[in-house]
Amino acid sequence: MAVRAALELIEPGMRLGLGAGRAVVATARALGENGARPELVVCASPETAELVAAAGIRVVEPEDAPQLDLALDGADEVMRDLAVLKGGGGALLREKLVFACARRRVIVAESRKLVGRLGEGWRLPVEVVRFGWEGTRLRLLELLADAQRRSADDGTPFVTDEGHHILDCAIRPESDLRELAAAIKAITGVVEHGLFLEHADVVLLGAPDGSLQRLVRS
Repeated sequence: MAVRAALELIEPGMRLGLGAGRAVVATARALGENGARPELVVCASPETAELVAAAGIRVVEPEDAPQLDLALDGADEVMRDLAVLKGGGGALLREKLVFACARRRVIVAESRKLVGRLGEGWRLPVEVVRFGWEGTRLRLLELLADAQRRSADDGTPFVTDEGHHILDCAIRPESDLRELAAAIKAITGVVEHGLFLEHADVVLLGAPDGSLQRLVRS
């Protein structure tokens, strides 16, 4: 239901941005259905780009479409005030860049992603440069309860599409998220973090019973 609602937002000829994750993959597979055929798409992940191209829709780099009409992305956790935690798949930097280009930004997710506090069930991903990453981790620990370097499936350090490491961090329950976001971004060595606090205009949450919950920024 959330994907169907997202497709209804896509108008022919739109410049569309797509992030990553299961909901976005489902949206990418359905592009072109019911007239939802954008002019072009900027994708945050190679997997999404392959699906869009397979649907016969033009995929371009962000520099070829620096202004987008609509961006759709998934989420790991969402609050009712539309604060979002993302980055479980490791594409958080590119996802923020795609969102930054869009006039309207929509999160598509399952209803179970709705939480009372970000960090309840997911760690906060923080993307850091590889050079001096351990020092960056120590500085992050002044703000966060824990910070562990992410590993790939084969046990080697996970490396993002931009060549960085990801530190998965535990948010202290008492943290003010907006103050925390600013403090993390100010640390030397940090590239980006997974707190998307003012990025979403609409959140579409699909439930197992087929219902849809729509949260809109006031």
